Amino acid sequence: MVGKLLLRGMLVGIVAGLLSFGFAKLFAEPSVDRAIAFEAQMEAAKGEAPEEELVSRDVQSSIGLLTGTVVYGAAIGGLFALVFAYAYGRLGGLKARGTAALVASAGFVAVILVPFIKYPANPPSVGDPETIGRRTILYFIMLAISVIAMFNAVVVARKLSHRLGLWNGAVITGLAYLVLVGIVQAILPTVNEVPENFSPTLLWQFRTGALGIHLVLWCSLSLLFGYLTERSFERRRLPGQAPYLHPTK
Repeated sequence: MVGKLLLRGMLVGIVAGLLSFGFAKLFAEPSVDRAIAFEAQMEAAKGEAPEEELVSRDVQSSIGLLTGTVVYGAAIGGLFALVFAYAYGRLGGLKARGTAALVASAGFVAVILVPFIKYPANPPSVGDPETIGRRTILYFIMLAISVIAMFNAVVVARKLSHRLGLWNGAVITGLAYLVLVGIVQAILPTVNEVPENFSPTLLWQFRTGALGIHLVLWCSLSLLFGYLTERSFERRRLPGQAPYLHPTK
């Protein structure tokens, strides 16, 4: 059963990747083009020749972007399905749709939102190439801490729910998670390499577009995977059998 969920997750992830690609073309790519134009103006003002493109901008914004979002969607969909298989039946009386929504919400917050708040995406022309290694390490430190803290929060919430109730356990562990990642974000060094003359509006548009791509993917994954999985479980249910079985059984 887990194998079927994994395959479904990857296929749904591909669909979610296609939807993310559409969002990126409409809302994110225009800000990338404007950032590249700004970079070209800065190089021209300095008298520097533009760097030779290894991959043309047309390829980057079309087949390159499509390939990236689809492959990323399939990978996230597979991981999502594995986490769903572990969580289903262990989160109170949640059905497949509710479990998928909860897993997606926790995953988006831990994997995307928290690291993004501390180290948001930057458009072309922003960031020193010599510090990319340091920035990457800091980002993955924040990501690892966020994911580990979220996993522990879920485990502790399940234990507390037996004594304090599901709602109280979730609220307490959720607040503990926010406090922990807040402390970590305060301790980790801040990276700000945005040029003073870079348009704040363009920076905002780029970052909201980048975050929106992930939001579309995770929402699509949650809704479609939950719907298909719940229908699948209903079709497999035998007469007189409990309507929702753990998928690993």
